[in-house]
Amino acid sequence: VSTAVAFVTRLLRAAGGVGEEQLRCFRECLQEAMREHYKHHWFPLVPSKGSGYRCIRINHKMDPLIGKAAGMIGLSHERLFQLLPSELTLWVDPFEVSYRIGEDGSICVLYESPQPGGKAAKQLESRTSCKEEWRIGRSSPSKSYNMMTVSS
Repeated sequence: VSTAVAFVTRLLRAAGGVGEEQLRCFRECLQEAMREHYKHHWFPLVPSKGSGYRCIRINHKMDPLIGKAAGMIGLSHERLFQLLPSELTLWVDPFEVSYRIGEDGSICVLYESPQPGGKAAKQLESRTSCKEEWRIGRSSPSKSYNMMTVSS
């Protein structure tokens, strides 16, 4: 949860126009809202169970958890749509947090931990391609097309 909250907070910080005190309050409010929302929908023994319920989504509608936290610091839904990607999916599961910007974007892992009994958790901040995707504000990755010519 803290990785997902930190990610959304970094998106707001990168967009500019939101003060550090507001960002701190937003981070605390969003973390509390997510913990409360996920309380009965967190299954470490079956991590994929409830994943749809835990999905944070912005797609022409603001996710209610983000909207609630933003409202606590005086940000309207309209302002949030200006500051955050217009299409964002954030999956918050036990042992993994990942996101996608745009409907055709790559899925990027922010946090990954082996299930119980494995090594310590790690943040996956070094994935430059995914990190840069949201920094430069691209809604989806560029597509490359290979041309094939046929001669008769």
